[in-house]
Amino acid sequence: MKPWLRSLCGAGALLAAITGAQADPARSAESFDVNEDNLLVVLRESPGANKQDESLTPFGKISARAADGREFEFEASWFQYLGDMHLRLVFDGQRHVQSASPEDLQRMQLSPEQALHVAVDNLRRRYGEPVAEPWSGGLMQVHGNAPELDSSYFLDRDFWLEQLQQSPSGIVAAVPDRGGLVFAHADDASAVATLRFSAAALFAGNDSTRISSGLYLFKDGRWSVFQPPQASGE
Repeated sequence: MKPWLRSLCGAGALLAAITGAQADPARSAESFDVNEDNLLVVLRESPGANKQDESLTPFGKISARAADGREFEFEASWFQYLGDMHLRLVFDGQRHVQSASPEDLQRMQLSPEQALHVAVDNLRRRYGEPVAEPWSGGLMQVHGNAPELDSSYFLDRDFWLEQLQQSPSGIVAAVPDRGGLVFAHADDASAVATLRFSAAALFAGNDSTRISSGLYLFKDGRWSVFQPPQASGE
């Protein structure tokens, strides 16, 4: 299977339990290299959230229900990040990914922030440096060599610092789905208006792969919420 066709649903059997789906036996049988050079990061939706500060807040214990109705708790290296987004540190596999545990980070002697930096470096090395290309309405689209990981480049601070050199007023970006990362220059009112419309349409049209309904501003080296995400149920 091509790398860009791999499933990125996240935590293997544990995530299957959370979503109510049956675990894929092939995924359960897949072995993963649980070392630092195989660490990646993916963004996922936190419906109804609107976290204002760009920081890593651990989920803590996560409650789940198995297919047989049994309830259990587990911990993974999942962190509330910004707006309605959270990130998951994962190990890459041939067809799937597996969530890293807090114990994995301790074993590798990495703080969450250090692990995120390592994961972004690995993303660049394995799936290419991000490229920004003209899209439509004055927007730019960001991609690497694995479309389902394009959204992870939102976390590539060096890339956004480069873009900021061309737009000192800031960058407004949207991450509507896993394969979608689009931005406009903050001083281009027309492009920002197009971004609002396009991001909302992309988010609404991708129930299974959507990430965020908000817009985000990159300025002074940090992300902040530019347009709040939709409230849960909207």
